[in-house]
Amino acid sequence: MNNSTCFVLCFFIMMTLSISGHAQNLLDALEKEYPDTPQYEMATFKTTRIALGHSIENRKKGVLEIRTTNRFWNLPNNQDSQSFFVDKVSSRIALEYGVSDRMTIGVGGTTFDGVFDGFLKYKLIRQRSDAKGSPLSVTLFQGGSYRSKRFGNINAFDEFYDKVALTSQVLIAHKFNPKFSVQLAPTFIHRGSTVFEEDPENQFALGIAARHKIGGHASIISEYYHVMNPLESIDTYNAFALGVNWELSDVMLQFYMTNARSTVEDAFITQTTNNFNFKDGNFHFGFNATFILHLKNKKLK
Repeated sequence: MNNSTCFVLCFFIMMTLSISGHAQNLLDALEKEYPDTPQYEMATFKTTRIALGHSIENRKKGVLEIRTTNRFWNLPNNQDSQSFFVDKVSSRIALEYGVSDRMTIGVGGTTFDGVFDGFLKYKLIRQRSDAKGSPLSVTLFQGGSYRSKRFGNINAFDEFYDKVALTSQVLIAHKFNPKFSVQLAPTFIHRGSTVFEEDPENQFALGIAARHKIGGHASIISEYYHVMNPLESIDTYNAFALGVNWELSDVMLQFYMTNARSTVEDAFITQTTNNFNFKDGNFHFGFNATFILHLKNKKLK
């Protein structure tokens, strides 16, 4: 190999290294200017409730949710009927607002058991759909309720704190695919008082729920709560629900069967006194309706 050939070869090697270095620097600059945007799973449960309890979902910032939750059931031998088509009706009216994309606050009141409640939800972790981050979504829930009238002789009724109950939950969900999602809900409930010494003031429960999409605007939902240390003074059963969600533009409708009459967490999780069957007034029909207002944009959606 003569000198001229060596010179040309060295020249091409140096040019190649120089171009490679400049290309790498350009890629680094582009990555800084256009970083990898995280891809998060959307609409794991499509609404803030599954059937009975909360899902991991929050309302977006500036969105106001108007929600009605209803239970209908009959009593044995039609005793003490309050309606022409069912014996008993319980309704909860609530307002929920997105303080930020991760935080929602809400208040509500129930007709049947005279409970007024409020809550705060914060989405701590969001599931990544690009397999680079968390495989789970985690939302923290803190609720409080005030029982304005005696119901079931479970709570003492002397002081304000006697009528108060607190519910803390860690909602953990995973969206397996566009059709199927599952949620676990470890739950701690504290009541301000108990009438009977054998009844615990602190109770622990585990909720499990699932959603399976069956069409463009419909999905099957199921929810179950297992109480670890139930009340001793009365017979209680674990709350269960099975139903369908139906999306209609700006309205979400939920239809389901359940054994729970109450609509607030501390009550339906720990104080459901009916088994899930069609006998002796144990069967209940549930109907929820959700209507959304976008206050931030001052328009209806």
